[in-house]
Amino acid sequence: MSSIIKKGTVLALSAILLAGCGGSGSTGNTGTAPVASVNVEDLTFPLAEKATIKGLTNFPAGTESEPNNRTIFKRLEEKTNVHVDWKTIQGDQWGDKIALEMANVKTLPDFIFNAGFGDTDLLKYASQGVIINLEDYIDKYMPNLQKVFEQAPEYRTMCEDADGHIWALPWIEQLGYEKTAIQTVGYMSFINKDWLDFLNLEMPTTVDEFEQVLLAFQSNADALKAEFNIDGSIIPLACIVNDGDQDPCILINGFGEGYGDPDRGRHIAVTDDKKVISVATTEGFKKGIAWLHKLYEEGLMDPEAFTQEWSTYVAKGKSGRYGVAFSWDIANIAQISMDDLIAGKGWVPLPALTADVRNITPANGSFTSGFDRGRCVVTSVCKNPALVCAWLDQMYDPFQSPQNNWGTYGEDDDFDIFVLGKNADGEDMLQHAPLGDASPVEVREAESVGGPLAILDSYYDKYVTCPDDAQYRLDWIKDIYTPDMNTKYVFPNVFMTREDTKEASNLIADISKCINTAKSDWIMNGFTDADWDQFQKDLEAYGLSKYLEIHQKYLDAYYK
Repeated sequence: MSSIIKKGTVLALSAILLAGCGGSGSTGNTGTAPVASVNVEDLTFPLAEKATIKGLTNFPAGTESEPNNRTIFKRLEEKTNVHVDWKTIQGDQWGDKIALEMANVKTLPDFIFNAGFGDTDLLKYASQGVIINLEDYIDKYMPNLQKVFEQAPEYRTMCEDADGHIWALPWIEQLGYEKTAIQTVGYMSFINKDWLDFLNLEMPTTVDEFEQVLLAFQSNADALKAEFNIDGSIIPLACIVNDGDQDPCILINGFGEGYGDPDRGRHIAVTDDKKVISVATTEGFKKGIAWLHKLYEEGLMDPEAFTQEWSTYVAKGKSGRYGVAFSWDIANIAQISMDDLIAGKGWVPLPALTADVRNITPANGSFTSGFDRGRCVVTSVCKNPALVCAWLDQMYDPFQSPQNNWGTYGEDDDFDIFVLGKNADGEDMLQHAPLGDASPVEVREAESVGGPLAILDSYYDKYVTCPDDAQYRLDWIKDIYTPDMNTKYVFPNVFMTREDTKEASNLIADISKCINTAKSDWIMNGFTDADWDQFQKDLEAYGLSKYLEIHQKYLDAYYK
């Protein structure tokens, strides 16, 4: 939707960065490239003469390896008259090979499209002069991204380092917003509604009622196996302790202060007076883990919950043996169709359980939904960053971003993610197509290109429809969990300095190991007050206060 490069200005553009990266006066050693004086008002696509830029990207194994053979890039070249000379790496080899590519600056292309760099990578490559800062290019040559930042200014803040520099272009995918965002509850708990109905049980709302339901599953195991033709023992409560979305700690949100443990990587939460705390020091964590031990001691929890791999967890779930399980989506681990999920059949989300309080703590960083700060970088060997950034800005066109993220329409094959329809105002809109037996993941991998993009919550029903497999989860969040989200704040997605990132990373390695080890041990074997007191001393010895101090500094800065 934006106009960037004026016809007839290609020759000017080829020479505009004599003061920029790769030209005389290059500041590649500092990672900073001055912006050339090109009047943005005089620029438009398509170019009068074809220009070529160079990019590096990755592709999913088993899909088209040449980006220019994908319909999305074919259309972009036609729209912009910019040809991209791509180098590609298979996705499952990206982690190892991209590090080697970045180590040889002379052979780098103009930009890395699907970089996926973490904060440490960005700051390292910036200090080495391998990538350039982009904030001035964004302001001059990227009106689509500017509009995103105007609508949601928090994303610009999240892209900036401590000095205000932007070293990469982001990937943004809003599905819901703030307390309705799809990421607010990752480790969702699900209960087998067929079992509840067969045993004439009500949906539990308290921890005591929940325990009685599990006991009913246990005592009626033979009847359940016969009714539902289950091969194997009944498992009332299935989980993988300390394993991301498969962890059961959403169950303990109601104990004590009600924080639970929503951030299994950092084990932190934010109080209503904007104080960063470790949940592992709270009374709720202590009482909640003791209660989980009680469930384990009663034989209600899978004894393999501490050791099993994902594949084992899925295999047992697909065989119908679970009464309660945890995952991003129950379809990952149970035999159930999307139609049944939408209709509330078979499996349904388990609501918040009341113990001392009733609360669901949203995941940290979730209020701003899906975000990758390091999705795309421009390298210091790039001869024409203005043109490259102008081309990359096309990815932020609100009609283009959904296609890059999910797939496109009108291809000459058997399936597409979208059909081209109209919104309520009669304007073109991408409408998700029924896929039948086709796998949504496989279709998306075959058609999409990823890279930097932005899909804001306001785009739905204007530029694109919401994916069906996201919509029912959004409905679950909004209807079942959001009403019980009483926490005001989550820890935001902040960009720490290289020094603070390194120190925090070193500290959390020992802190998290200490917490996870104690959690597993205590759920299995129980613990005493003396064990708890020693645990607190151990956390402090590992530098917990310093770790919280670092995060508090960035929380305070974010809210300024």
